[in-house]
Amino acid sequence: MKWITRERPKIDRIACPWLIKNFVDEAAEFVFVPAEQVFARASEINAVPYDIPGAEYSHEGEFCTFDYIIKKHQLTDPALLQIAKIVRGADTDHFELAPQAAGLWAISAGLSYNYRDDQEQLAIGMQLYDALYSWAAKVQGEKHTWVQ
Repeated sequence: MKWITRERPKIDRIACPWLIKNFVDEAAEFVFVPAEQVFARASEINAVPYDIPGAEYSHEGEFCTFDYIIKKHQLTDPALLQIAKIVRGADTDHFELAPQAAGLWAISAGLSYNYRDDQEQLAIGMQLYDALYSWAAKVQGEKHTWVQ
């Protein structure tokens, strides 16, 4: 299935493709267009709009699109639920929700600055979220220590 959203992705528009591809629709394809073209293009190419006001897959109250996907698809993996708080904090400027939220925002803003091609940025971002998931699922208990 095709999924479509606004161009120049940052937090939610990178996190959602990662979540969709890994837990909802492994064959998903992602399209980025100017905001004013999302719904018209979605109709033309039979794509699901996401992370844009007016779409089913979008923010809901204080929750971001990543949260909506988790709820809609009844995902219960504890690592995903932890990542959801980080993404929500970064995407809604509520960095107090998770200590990692401000860092995720900084990395996402830097990716958007460094990569002008949305598909290239998405590919790099997917790797970032793979690493975040590995941390949340397997190694968050590790402590950084300095050994001489």
